[in-house]
Amino acid sequence: MASIPAEDSTVVDGQGARPSPKKRKRARSILSVIVNGREREDVVPDGMLLLDYLREVVGLTGTKQGCDGGECGACTVLVDDRPRLSCSTLAAQMEGRRVETVEGLAHGGRMSALQQAFHEKLGAQCGYCTPGMITTAEALLRRNPDPDRDEIKAALGGNLCRCTGYVKIVESVEAAAAARKVAP
Repeated sequence: MASIPAEDSTVVDGQGARPSPKKRKRARSILSVIVNGREREDVVPDGMLLLDYLREVVGLTGTKQGCDGGECGACTVLVDDRPRLSCSTLAAQMEGRRVETVEGLAHGGRMSALQQAFHEKLGAQCGYCTPGMITTAEALLRRNPDPDRDEIKAALGGNLCRCTGYVKIVESVEAAAAARKVAP
């Protein structure tokens, strides 16, 4: 990741040098990353969170900001096929990596088997936690295509839902696993 120097002006008075809040700009870097299969190169502030990068720079708003503290899982995305909380990850850490959001799981304008199962089995109520649930479940199904109920519950343990009580969510993941067995 190439760094772009920050402008930092100081004001010197008789008492010594002090940073001036005026004209100070944050350090920025050029980020090269693959988002949902597409290579991107963007200039981002060094302190920008992955969540903000995806929503504000890339324009993918499926990833949600829930607790803003890494406790609810609503912001989960896949980084190199592994679930990652985007609210506690710097965008700069994604240099050269693959990031997938819930939008990237659909292909050719059609929902993935997992997205379809959440729709059909009513795995989403208000829908706020759904993108994080789906990306976390997708990571599980990629590494274990035939999980049992306890494995599904354990994988989704870091994702909170305030609406469904989790039964429909687990049933959705089970249905998606079954559908993948049948699909070529």
